[in-house]
Amino acid sequence: MKQNKARVLAFYLPQFHPTPENDAWWGKGFTEWTNVGKAKPLFRGHYQPQVPADLGYYDLRVPETRVAQADMAREYGVEGFCYWHYWFGNGRRLLDRPFTEVLESGNPDFPFCLAWANHSWHGIYCGVKSKEPLIEQTYNGLSDYEHHFYDVLPAFKDKRYITVDGKPFFLVFSPLEIPDPKEFIDCWQQLAIRNGLKGIHFVAHTYKAENIDLLLSRGFDAVNVVRLFDYQRHGLSVFKMAVNKIKREFFKHGFWCEYKDAMKFFSGKEDVQENVYPTVVPNWDHSPRTGKFGVILKNSSPGLFRKHVEKVLDSVDHKADEHKVVILKSWNEWAEGNYMEPDLKHGRGYLEALKAALNKKQ
Repeated sequence: MKQNKARVLAFYLPQFHPTPENDAWWGKGFTEWTNVGKAKPLFRGHYQPQVPADLGYYDLRVPETRVAQADMAREYGVEGFCYWHYWFGNGRRLLDRPFTEVLESGNPDFPFCLAWANHSWHGIYCGVKSKEPLIEQTYNGLSDYEHHFYDVLPAFKDKRYITVDGKPFFLVFSPLEIPDPKEFIDCWQQLAIRNGLKGIHFVAHTYKAENIDLLLSRGFDAVNVVRLFDYQRHGLSVFKMAVNKIKREFFKHGFWCEYKDAMKFFSGKEDVQENVYPTVVPNWDHSPRTGKFGVILKNSSPGLFRKHVEKVLDSVDHKADEHKVVILKSWNEWAEGNYMEPDLKHGRGYLEALKAALNKKQ
């Protein structure tokens, strides 16, 4: 199938429903909305709490909510959702109910793919990760890789599953944490062929563009580069860093930067490569989870986001249609201030900005 415009795949967080584990760790009924609702502004003009509009404080156990999300995403040019998938080894999964119900019910009839969030979970206290994990990510060799593959095979075979070059798209969040990434990839590629697939399109997720060649050498087909924090490495002077630290420590301001300054670093020269998938970022505000220790982008707006998207779309315009992949970070990461869903401040402004940028390229 030919694509007339960029293939926007949006990360989707399936956390918005209670689980026994979160009940035990954080209290009965905890979901991400708990952090979102209790967030407080840290400085004048800081938009907190961020309040959902059209979809409300939803529960992802409700099928109508999942359909409404898909209808909204489709309307504004998102090709599909990339669901975060939690496999900790030895069959241990978390937050799998929403996607399992999507898969088994056939609804919504909206494209999807999976992103393996292969990292341990830690509690965060005063901005510092707990030493002991709440749950540990483990890697248990070929037999467990095979178990994992057959666990997700029904999704790969679903007609809604997103493919690149005819192969199911599968993203790995921490590719270099796998003890031997090539062993894992080779195992799945062999199992895919054995089960009637053309193979798997493996995508490595990284926050450092300098890792691209290394990741490709480990067997990944493509790399998704997220330059969300490059402004901290390259865009802030020592003086600004020091001022930010003082404000955070003494005035509880959080560590912030203007979105318009940070967005200059969201794109890079590597994005034009056929096997590099760039990322678009509407906003970032981690303070609902970490308070004054959170990293915050100030004064994001739909207008600025549109300019950022247009720049990224230009970088993929020359690529083969199948490879015009752009990762949207994210559809619904509300506790990171990183979402496209409507809120009380901007309504559907970010969705409209995305659609306008995509339509400009048609």
